[in-house]
Amino acid sequence: MPDAAVYDPRFDPLTAREPAACSDYAPTYWVATAGAPPPDDGRVTGDMDVDVAVIGAGFTGLACALFLAREHGIRATVLEANGVAWGCTSRNGGQGQLASGRLYRSQWIERWGRDIALRLHAEILEGFETFRELVREIDCDAREEGHLLIAHRRKKMDFIRSESSVMNRVFGCRTEVLDRDAVHARYVNDAECQGALFEPDGICVHPLKLAYGYLRKAREAGARVHTASPVLDWVSHNGVHRLRTPGGTVRARAVAVATGAYAPQTLHPLLRGRIYPVLSNSIVTRVLEPAELDACKLETGAALTDTRTLRYYYRRLPDGRLQIGSRSAVTGADAQNPVHLRRLTQGLAKKFPALARVPIEYSWWGWVDVSHDMMPRVARPDAREAVHYALGYGGNGVSYSAQAGRRMAQRIAGRGGDWDLPIFDSALPAHPLAPLRRLGQRMLYVWHNLRDEVL
Repeated sequence: MPDAAVYDPRFDPLTAREPAACSDYAPTYWVATAGAPPPDDGRVTGDMDVDVAVIGAGFTGLACALFLAREHGIRATVLEANGVAWGCTSRNGGQGQLASGRLYRSQWIERWGRDIALRLHAEILEGFETFRELVREIDCDAREEGHLLIAHRRKKMDFIRSESSVMNRVFGCRTEVLDRDAVHARYVNDAECQGALFEPDGICVHPLKLAYGYLRKAREAGARVHTASPVLDWVSHNGVHRLRTPGGTVRARAVAVATGAYAPQTLHPLLRGRIYPVLSNSIVTRVLEPAELDACKLETGAALTDTRTLRYYYRRLPDGRLQIGSRSAVTGADAQNPVHLRRLTQGLAKKFPALARVPIEYSWWGWVDVSHDMMPRVARPDAREAVHYALGYGGNGVSYSAQAGRRMAQRIAGRGGDWDLPIFDSALPAHPLAPLRRLGQRMLYVWHNLRDEVL
C-alpha cells in the first residue's frame, strides 16, 4: 500500500468519527515475518457499480469474497481502509479453536437448551472443518496440536471437570482432563497450572500468512480487493448502496460488513452501539535458548489459554519464541501506558519463571469485537435492506471467521441454511447505557481481577 501514514497506536474506534485510513500496520511479529504482501487491486480510482461490496479485508471479508466467487459465481469488491488484514487479523494470537464467542458449551445449554446447543455445536464444528480445509491449502506455519485450557488455580479444576463432562457426554467431543503432573510431563511446564482440559481440535497459524493466502485465492477466483479505500459515507436509496471512498463511489446491490472492532460508530445505523471494542495486548520474546525451552518444557505447539476471565493466551512459535497476550487498556488514549506491558510481562513470569528477564522483541495491541451477549452474529439485521454483517467473535474468530464468511456469502446469494440458530436469526444486541460503558468496563476489570487472583 503506497504512501501509508504513520501508525497511530492510540486509535480508538469507539470515539473515532472516521475509520483509521491509509495507515501503516501495527508493529506485530506477524507483520515482521509474513514477507511482502501479495498484490491487491490498489485504491478505488473512480465510480463503479458492483453486485456485492464487502467492507473489511480481514479473515471474514476475504473469506466472504472467496466463497462468493467459489461457490456462487459472484465477484465481490472488497473495500479496505488500510492494508489487507490491517486490523484484528494481523494482531491476534493465531489460535484457531473449536469455539466462537465467549460462552462455554454449558452456558449454551443454560441459555438456549440442549437441542439448540447441539445444533450450534454442529455449526461450530462444521466451521472448524471449513477453517481446517483452508489452512491446508495455504502455507501459514500451521501446527495442528490441539488446545489446552489450563486451570490457573486449584479451585478451577471443578469447572474443568464439569465442562469436559458436558462436552464429551452431550456434544460427543473427545476432551481429556489432565492433572498438573500430566500437563507438565506431556505439554508445558506452566508454573501456575493445576491441571487442564485438552481438546484435540486446535490449530495454530501465522495469521497474516493465512490472510495473504485468502487474498491470493479470492483474487484468483475473481474478487477485487481495493486497499487504502475507506468508506467515508454510506447512503442507501431504492435498493442501491452508495459507498463513498476518497477515490470514487462504489454503488452496490448488497453490502457485507466485516470490520471486526474497527468500524466507527457512524458507519451505518444498523451497527451503532452493537459492537464494543476491547483492547488486547500481545508480546513475543526473542528466540529462546535451549536451556530456557527445557526449563519451560515448551515442546508443544498447541494453543494454550487459562481459566481467568481476563484470560492469557500463549504458545510456542515455530521459530522458538514465546507469544503471550491478554486484555489491556480500556481506552486508546491509555494504550501506550507502560503499566499494561508490565502486567503482561509479569503474567509471563508467573507462568514461566525462567523467562522473567527474557527480552521482549515485539509488543502490540489491537481491538477485539465483543458483543453484548458474548456471541457473534452472521446476520441480515433488517429484511428490508441488503445489508449483512459477521461480527462479535469476542477474541475467538481465527477459526470461525472462515465459516462466518462462508455463511455470509450464502445469505447474500440467497441460498438456504439453518438460519434459525441464535447466531443467525437476530441482530447484534445494542449495548445499554452506552455513555457509561467504559466506566463499567473499568469496574468489571477490577472485579474480574479480584475473582481471578484472590477470591
